[in-house]
Amino acid sequence: MSHPLSSSRPDAGHSPATILLHWLSVLLIVGAVAAVGLRELADDKASRQLLLDIHRQLGLSVLLLLCARVPLHLWQRPAAAAMAWPLRWAAAATHLALYALLLTLPLLGWALSDARGQHPLLLGWLHLPTLVATDPDRADLLADAHVACAWALLAAVSLHVAAALWHHWVRRDAVLRAMWPAARRLAPRFPQP
Repeated sequence: MSHPLSSSRPDAGHSPATILLHWLSVLLIVGAVAAVGLRELADDKASRQLLLDIHRQLGLSVLLLLCARVPLHLWQRPAAAAMAWPLRWAAAATHLALYALLLTLPLLGWALSDARGQHPLLLGWLHLPTLVATDPDRADLLADAHVACAWALLAAVSLHVAAALWHHWVRRDAVLRAMWPAARRLAPRFPQP
């Protein structure tokens, strides 16, 4: 018996909630990266602080969305594309890495803020528990780990995007269209080999 939100057809797509959470996560991540990038270009201290606060809020929002995404993913169990087991394993490993990085990166940022004595407020008003005590040496280690994790996330996202494009243009299956409803409606259906 199939789950009400899943489908036996790989081209049926994901639930609207899954698609919304996926693309909202993408927008938040892009915003967080843009904020920290713009911070490097800002000259005055107030602008730099504002951009850092935006970066933190967007990162914490990614963490909140992840709390909804993981249970939905486990509950929904979307139909897998017809692929050989090594490709299915690679896809599952990439998704696991993405979820792990989406959890680790904001937690490292949160701990880094604590170690710097800049305890973040969620949405500007909700006090979050302190993960680590203020410690400049620990802050340096956490900053290095946060940056390394950000590069790892970039690599995993790049692999994820490359795989989606490979599915669309080489395999000509519905994997990309399943997550992007506009593309599913607009893109031509490729005949299956």
